[in-house]
Amino acid sequence: MKKILILLSIILMNANCITAQNKTTAKADLFFDTYQYVNAIAEYKKLAEGKHANAYIYLQLADCYYNVFNNLEASKWYAKAIATSKVDAEVYYKYAQTLKIQGNYIEADKQMELFCQMKPSDSRAIQHIKNPNYIKGLENKTKLFDVENPIFFNEGISDFGAVLTDVNELYFTSNRGSSKLDSRTALPYLDIYKAIRNDDGTFSKPIAVSELNTIYHDGPLTLSSDGITMIFSRDGLSMGQYETNKSAKVKVAQQGLYKATKVDGKWTNIEELPFNSENYTVTNPSLSKDGKTLYFASNMPGGYGDTDIWKVQIANNSYGKPENLGPKVNSPEKESFPFITDSNVLYFSASGRQGFGGLDIYKIDLSLMDEALNVGKPVNSEKDDFSFSLNTKFNTGFFTSNRTNSDAIYSAIPICKSDLSIVVSDIKTGTAIENALVSLFDKNGNSITSKSTDKSGNVTFEVQCYTEFNITVTSQNHETASYPVAAISSSAESVFVKLKPLEVIITDKEVLLNAVYFEFNKSNITAQGAAELDKLVKVMIENPTFVIYVKSHTDSKGKADYNLKLSEQRAQSTVQYIISKGISQDKISGKGFGSSQLKINCQNQCTEEEHALNRRSEFLIVKK
Repeated sequence: MKKILILLSIILMNANCITAQNKTTAKADLFFDTYQYVNAIAEYKKLAEGKHANAYIYLQLADCYYNVFNNLEASKWYAKAIATSKVDAEVYYKYAQTLKIQGNYIEADKQMELFCQMKPSDSRAIQHIKNPNYIKGLENKTKLFDVENPIFFNEGISDFGAVLTDVNELYFTSNRGSSKLDSRTALPYLDIYKAIRNDDGTFSKPIAVSELNTIYHDGPLTLSSDGITMIFSRDGLSMGQYETNKSAKVKVAQQGLYKATKVDGKWTNIEELPFNSENYTVTNPSLSKDGKTLYFASNMPGGYGDTDIWKVQIANNSYGKPENLGPKVNSPEKESFPFITDSNVLYFSASGRQGFGGLDIYKIDLSLMDEALNVGKPVNSEKDDFSFSLNTKFNTGFFTSNRTNSDAIYSAIPICKSDLSIVVSDIKTGTAIENALVSLFDKNGNSITSKSTDKSGNVTFEVQCYTEFNITVTSQNHETASYPVAAISSSAESVFVKLKPLEVIITDKEVLLNAVYFEFNKSNITAQGAAELDKLVKVMIENPTFVIYVKSHTDSKGKADYNLKLSEQRAQSTVQYIISKGISQDKISGKGFGSSQLKINCQNQCTEEEHALNRRSEFLIVKK
């Protein structure tokens, strides 16, 4: 049973009573008119099972179950009422809603079609006629949030209305600690609680905010951006503002909004807002970041249906006239639980729009006033999903759902996509580098994906916002570079990577190094030679498929057989050095060619510079 919604729906009922249809139903009707649905159900069921059963009793019984959110029983009695007599269009609508919550969309659509025939100009009918197969579209929507498990274990408890402050205080409304029961529902009264958010995202044990709570209903609430001002809902019974139905011996009160300020860590200076009334309810407040606009839900006159979203301007601690947000937000059904974000996007819950079932959560940009959008799964479900809030500092949202048959607060983590562009160029020349391989890693070093740059040196990845990354960029003839990428909060961001050119040049046929020098008449590797060969080792590590063939040459000085022997020794010293650095011996081989393959054949008339060019090592790529 949806405990929170039973309480709130009764609170938001109009105080006007319906006269009993006849003496037979008088007792049951009196319970119904004073929102004592549990008692009304017992009386109507006696009548429904007796000789006085008729369509009126079936319909009243269905409405009782509808109002306490027992959709299985409600649908059963709506079906019986429809089969017995002609009914109003709203009955078909309510019947359709109960079927949707059970996931029976086919039968729900049939009832909606009957509703549309009877009220074709109704906004709900217009929506259905325009898009009768909307469920498939909702199921295929791009996911906006990841949903985590309930933040509190709450079996048998109802929690909702969570609001997280920028100092890690989570306020919410719950019946977890109340011992006094609401006589209309036999459910505990609601109180305001607070928990502390830990660094790992968990929460401390909730404690009641005693200075705000009364023996009646208190909450939900909203907070100013500095956390000093709170506006919260409170039952009129607490303030002595109610009407008494003497016949049913029931006090009927409305909810109103109250303001409190925090002084020395305690909430005090509680005062009533001027637009409260004994004739209607105002509840579920949400304050804009600048503190100049208060949004709330109410069934005050001038609305579009059951309950609507309203706003009121605040200036110099005074309040203007409440304004209805209009048909872009409100419908003939229930709209409630507004939450306004820093960017003027309004989240709210509604039952009069095309959703999965029960209350769904929607959002609308009030700056644009486009159509309100269903936020989709996994936030919304076939059950009731409501009371959404969002903290942009911690990139965390909260909402309440009874998807597991208990009203629990869930975390909703926004999924933000951003285009991360990597632009690669040469640090010396500034020219774009084509075919540079850019690899994306998460903050733990796990590989995500890799792409190559285009002719302009650019490559783009679609990444999640608010997530840290690392990138590694490799390009032939350039040093490999790695960069951290900070958490992105925008829709697009660019990172400019400038690669340092290698002193090693790789062609299709060989690896070109600077001259590898040996001491005169010796074959051991010098420090300078080792530094050059280390570059070759690096190339081979980065290109593990390479097979290298070392050709060692001498100048034309000395005898040919001596030059051949010396070059062979130098070639083998080179090969052994490379192998000693961890390169497999099947990846490198070498041979000395003495003076048999002179680069410059100057017929024994070479200058020293020409002799130096002939004394060379070549590193041919046998296999890539």
